[in-house]
Amino acid sequence: MAGASPVYETEPWGEADQATFFNQVVALTLGDSWSPRRLLQALLANETLLGRVRDPARPNGPRTMDCDLLLYGDVRLEEPDLSVPHPRLRQRPFVLVPLADLAPELAIPDGQGGSVAQALAEMPSNQGGNIVGAIEASAR
Repeated sequence: MAGASPVYETEPWGEADQATFFNQVVALTLGDSWSPRRLLQALLANETLLGRVRDPARPNGPRTMDCDLLLYGDVRLEEPDLSVPHPRLRQRPFVLVPLADLAPELAIPDGQGGSVAQALAEMPSNQGGNIVGAIEASAR
């Protein structure tokens, strides 16, 4: 599976005193030489290239770019600085809505069972980080 969801404008997550975010899920097909660790390192390097400066005092504060590794096939990985699937994937509508655009029937390999669409349907409406609207439709 490869492709990109539409871009969504969403409420800020974590700190309310900031502008809305723009969120998109991108699915990649990678060669065998890519590990979850290598992919995370590439994502973090791209954040830095795009001007991201991490403020430890405000981990959920404003930022120019935030790239998260949500899933890596059916891999389950728990390390101090890398968890796959993303540990808050089921808590974030701004992740599940665009992920459902790409792969609603994809099983989330986190031991809880169920698909992306099921996780989205089971999410409480007061979760925070709600979708304000779609910005554009992307080609898949």
